[in-house]
Formats: sequence, structure tokens, C-alpha cells
Amino acid sequence: MTDATPSVPSLRRHSLDAVLAYAWDAEAFTASDVMAAVALTRSTTIDVLDELVARGLLIEMPNARAVGEYSKGRPARRFALRADAGLVVGVDAGRGHVTATVADLRGVPVATSRLSIDPERDSPERRRRAAEKVVDATLTRARASRDDLVAICLGVPAPVDRAGRSPAHHDGFWQRMNPDFVDTFASWAPVVRVENDASLAAVAEHAQGAAVGYDDFVALLAGERFGAGLWLDGRLLRGAHGGAGETVAFDRVEGVGSAYGLAPRCVDAARAAIAAGTLPAGSALADVPDDDLDAKTVLDLAAEGDPGALAVAAEVGGQLAIVTGLLGSLFDVRRVVISGAIAAGAGPIIAAAAEALPAALHLPPPEIVASPLGADIVSVGAVAAALEATRSRAIDLAPFALPADRARA
Repeated sequence: MTDATPSVPSLRRHSLDAVLAYAWDAEAFTASDVMAAVALTRSTTIDVLDELVARGLLIEMPNARAVGEYSKGRPARRFALRADAGLVVGVDAGRGHVTATVADLRGVPVATSRLSIDPERDSPERRRRAAEKVVDATLTRARASRDDLVAICLGVPAPVDRAGRSPAHHDGFWQRMNPDFVDTFASWAPVVRVENDASLAAVAEHAQGAAVGYDDFVALLAGERFGAGLWLDGRLLRGAHGGAGETVAFDRVEGVGSAYGLAPRCVDAARAAIAAGTLPAGSALADVPDDDLDAKTVLDLAAEGDPGALAVAAEVGGQLAIVTGLLGSLFDVRRVVISGAIAAGAGPIIAAAAEALPAALHLPPPEIVASPLGADIVSVGAVAAALEATRSRAIDLAPFALPADRARA
């Protein structure tokens, strides 16, 4: 990230930040509204509002009399955030796809594009080109250009440190997933942020998902592989190399055995039960052709009450209970949120896990809940993280500099 404007003196900066923070969460408002929410004098409030208008972050609306809300005396000036003052981009750079979403400064999506990637032909350079191509295509759909970008955030299936870098991996996988995207997009936007995909799932859950209002939770991406986004004491936890929440340790946990997620566990358990002939009599699961056997089929049958599918869900739920107990014991969280596409059908597994969750944790066990955000959760989190970075630094960013400072740049 770069500082593009001179530092604003601290008291003035405090006033600008406070008023802008109010504006970002408000609809149309007056100076009196701001004064009631932020402890500033009227003269300071008006002065700060005028500066934020000059910076292009606020727009002055028609006054109260003009919109029929005021009839006597001097009409109050009305302001609102300029949601179109800049754009942010959230990118889900998964192993087999790259999805980009362009949104305005309130996080409202403007355009989305997706490109599939062949994991067998993947390379750092191919991945960089794919990400650039998708972001450019999405900007075109949004009828925008790189000049409109304020921030971009990319989520990758690899540990990512505070600087946006991933550590070395023994077979180069993390370098392929994050080929230094922070450098790739450095010239595209004033703010570039790269995060682990499960971390962005946690950002999404906290912003608008199943963890709104929670300061201590885990977002568990649980589809093909487990990935844990840790939100503790009200903030995202990364670790020294971005590896907080890495689940390779599950290889050594008895009863779990690997970092494979709920989807392959459902399929493996169903196939094993079919092969062993242990499914209850009359279970429709026994009649599913092997080529058609996937997690959705198993979970749909479980939701319908099929006894064989429910038995599979109970087995997988027991494994999820061990995972949840481990996370609860290590991090003392209130919730474990099952995130990603699998969450929509994970009810039978979650119910079984909640029942099997060990009472020997000593601490109160975490509540296990399903995310409402679906398969696009990493994109949702990437947009939210880009907005978060923009909000915290808006006064320092070149696109929002005062006209005189822009003229000198």
C-alpha cells in the first residue's frame, strides 16, 4: 500500500475520519445529524463536510425544502457518501477458477466475471495473466477502467502474511496460488491486499454472514478441503507467515486423519458403506450409481430422511465434531461457521456434529452453524476486505486528495 497525499494533522485527521465513518454507514444526513453522532462543534462539522465534498467523498444533496421535508426557516444542507467516487474489486483466485467482482464504495456489486483454470496446466505466470484478464473484463462490464479503482483484494488458497506474500511450499503450490499478486496489481490501485481464502471467509461472515456481532469465531471452509479463518478478540488472526488456521495438522488428529473437507468425506463414507453392505434396508443411497455419487446427492437424501444417508451424515458429523472440539479447545471461540457451497446442505452433518461434540472440552463448546453466504463467500469477503482497507485509509489515497494536492501531483 502507498501513501499518495501528505499526512493530515492529527486533530484535523481525527475529525475527517470520524465524520467520514459516520457518512459511510448513513443515508442522506445533515450537519446536525453528524454533530449528534460525533462530538464536534457546528463550525468544525461544516468545515469538515465541505472538505469531504471537495475530496469527492461526499456529495451535497438537494436541501430539505427542495425534497419537501422542510417548510420554514433556513433549509438544512444535506449530504451523502458518494458511492460512485471509486470502485473496489474483490477476487476469488481459487485453484480451478478466478472470479472478480467490482463494487462501489458501499459494497454494492456492479459487475462480476469468472474464468476457469485447468489446475493441471497451472503456473504462476498463467495465474497472473488469468487474474489480470478477469479483472479487466469485469471493469469493462462495469463500464469502468483501472483509473476508477481505489482498492483490490485477492483471496488465494495459501497462507498469506501481512505483506501479501506466501511462504515457500515444498512443491511450489503456494507460489502458484499466490504468484506475488501484490506486485502484479501494484500499479492498478492505490491499495492492494492479498489474503488467505479462509481468512476472507471470516471477513465475509463477520461483515454480513453467520458471525455478525461475534468477536470470536472460526469460519471453516469445508468443501473439498478444510481451511480455517480465525477471528479472535475482534480481529483477523494471521500468524507470522499467514499460516494461522492451516489444517495440515489434521493429518495427525485421530478420527480426522486429513485436511479433506466434508464433500469427499461424504462420498468416501457412502462408498465404503455401499461396498460393505452396511446401509439400512430400503436406503435409496444403495441404488445411486457410483458415477453419480457426490456429496450433494448424499446430503439431499439425508435431508429427505433416508436412513443410509443419515448414517453417512452421522459418521461425517462425528469427524466434524472432533475438528470443532479441537478448534474450540485451541481458540476458545463461540461459533464455528461451516462456510462455502457445502454449507447449504450441511444441516444433517452439523446436527450430528453438535450431538457428538465432546463434553470433555471443559470450556463451553462452540456452536456449529451453517453460513448463508454460499459458494461466493470468498468473493464476498474480498469485496468487504477491499472496502475495509479503503475506509481506513481514504483520506490518504490519491483519488480522494484535495483538488490543490491533485493539481500538484
